[in-house]
Amino acid sequence: MIERDSPLAYSPLEEICSKIDKAAGIADRKPSDIALIAVSKTRSGDEIRPLLESGHRLFGENRVQEAMEKWPALKADYPDIELHMIGQLQSNKAGEAVTLFDYIHSLDRPSLIKALAKEMKRQERHIPCFLQVNIGEEQQKGGCDIKAVPDLLDQARSSGIEVVGLMAVPPDNANPVPYFALLAKLAREAGLDGLSMGMSGDFEKAVKLGSTHIRVGTALFGPRTTPAG
Repeated sequence: MIERDSPLAYSPLEEICSKIDKAAGIADRKPSDIALIAVSKTRSGDEIRPLLESGHRLFGENRVQEAMEKWPALKADYPDIELHMIGQLQSNKAGEAVTLFDYIHSLDRPSLIKALAKEMKRQERHIPCFLQVNIGEEQQKGGCDIKAVPDLLDQARSSGIEVVGLMAVPPDNANPVPYFALLAKLAREAGLDGLSMGMSGDFEKAVKLGSTHIRVGTALFGPRTTPAG
């Protein structure tokens, strides 16, 4: 996270940090407790560097292959980058994910728990994870069933994986507030402090409802000029 008392040369970042500060104040929260993850999927290194030069270090990617192509070089120049895997993760990509990422937000099934636990042990690199919950019960989206959260949490912990919170994406074109509130309730019941929720269009609402990690892409980088794939 960028130091909030330092000058911000990158104006979209300054604007978003200001909105986070305001939303946190309304909720009587500390802005420093909220991590801003810059979602850099489909963005080139040249698009990412202005944010890095402004001091920002938290970034999120959706695809392992794309991340492997651009982030090793960026990490060589900025060793303190914190990289988050926020997209669906295939079990056969677990090894690469453990090598590259510092957090994984999409732990959602027993087979992935098994694959990640095996790779973390092999590489001696233990990555904190969020359980992804299919909060809107949508067939086309990843995430575990709401009722499966306790069992998956137990499986992950038994496998040696540190689960730090829950992650969810509310249904498109729906009021996100009830879904954010439900995810916060599930996290409290599970004894978890982390909440990965809120994106470009709704992060202020997410902050007011307890989000600890917001995932912002378009509001930082502008509209995509390349297909998302």
